[in-house]
Amino acid sequence: MRSTIKDVSAIAGVSMKTVSRVLNKERYVSATTRLRVERAVAELNFKPSVAARILAGKRSYQIALIYDNHSPHYIHQIQTGVWARCIEEGVRLLAQPSDVASPHLAREIGGLIDQTQVDGVILSSPVTDAPGALEELERRGIPYVRISPGTEYERSSSVSMDDVQAADDMTSHLIALGHRRIGFVIGHANHTASDLRLFGYRRALDRAGVSFEPKYVRPGAFDFASGEAAADILLDLALPPTAIFASNDDMAAGVLTVAHRRGLSLPRDLSVAGFDDTALASQLWPPLTTVRQPTRELAYAAASLLFGAEGEVVHRRLPHELVLRASTAAPKKI
Repeated sequence: MRSTIKDVSAIAGVSMKTVSRVLNKERYVSATTRLRVERAVAELNFKPSVAARILAGKRSYQIALIYDNHSPHYIHQIQTGVWARCIEEGVRLLAQPSDVASPHLAREIGGLIDQTQVDGVILSSPVTDAPGALEELERRGIPYVRISPGTEYERSSSVSMDDVQAADDMTSHLIALGHRRIGFVIGHANHTASDLRLFGYRRALDRAGVSFEPKYVRPGAFDFASGEAAADILLDLALPPTAIFASNDDMAAGVLTVAHRRGLSLPRDLSVAGFDDTALASQLWPPLTTVRQPTRELAYAAASLLFGAEGEVVHRRLPHELVLRASTAAPKKI
C-alpha cells in the first residue's frame, strides 16, 4: 500500500497541514518539527502528492470532480470515494455538476479552473468522453483522470470495470433460472456504459441460444421515471417478459413500482434485476438482485491515480460481482 500524507502525519505527530508545509518548503515551521516530518517521510518512503503541488506557485490544495449523471445514488458513491482519498492527502474536493451536451461545456470547465485554480480534475462518465472537456484540460495543462471512459484510452489514466461482462453475467443468471423472455432497459444515450451493457445482454442471449427480440429492449435515462415508462411498455406486450434487467438500480426501482401497481407478485410473476448495487437496491421490496459496481472504489482509485501521477498513463480495472437478492427467481410454470 502506498503511504499517504495521513500516515506521515501520524508518525510525525503533527497535522496534515504541517506535513504539507514541510513538503512544500514553506516558512513558519520549526526546525524540530521539520526534522520529525522529514524522518517520517524517509521511514515511509513517502512520495508527495503531485496533484496537490504540481504547479509551483499555483497550489490550491483543491481538485475538482466534474460529472453529469442522473442517478443521485451513483454520484453520492463517486463523491464519497474521491472525498475519502482527498482527506488522506489533505486536499479539498470541489464537486461540479455539468451538462455534457452543452455547447458551453469547455468554457464552463475553463471558468471553474480560473475561479478555483484546482490542481487536478477527475471526470466521471459521460464527461470522460466529452472532447471539449478533454481538450480544455489539456490546453491548460491540468492533470486529469477519467472514471469509466469509453474512447481514447491512451489520452489519460483511468479506472473502470468490465460493463460488458457484468451485463453478460446478470443476463446469464436470469437464463440459468429458466427465463427466456428477458426485457432490458438501456441506460442514458450519452453514456458509453449503456451500449456496453446492452452488448453484454445480447452476448449472453446469443451464447445461450436465446433469440434477441428488439421488442424486449427499451430506452432509458438512468432515472426512476424512465424505468417506469419502459416497464409499462414491456408489460403491455401480448407476451410480456418474465424478467426485466434494468441497467441501473434507479430504473429497476421504476420497474418494481410499475409491477406493484399492476398487482404482480414479485418475483413469482416477474423477476427484476438492476445494476450498481447502490444503497437503494437493499431498500426496495423485494430487495433487488443487482450487479455490484465498485463505484466508491473506482472513485477512490481515480483520486489515487491523480495524486500519484508522474506523467505516465495508467489504467486500472476493478472487479464486479452479482448480488443475488429476493427480486429474482425461476419463472412461474404455466
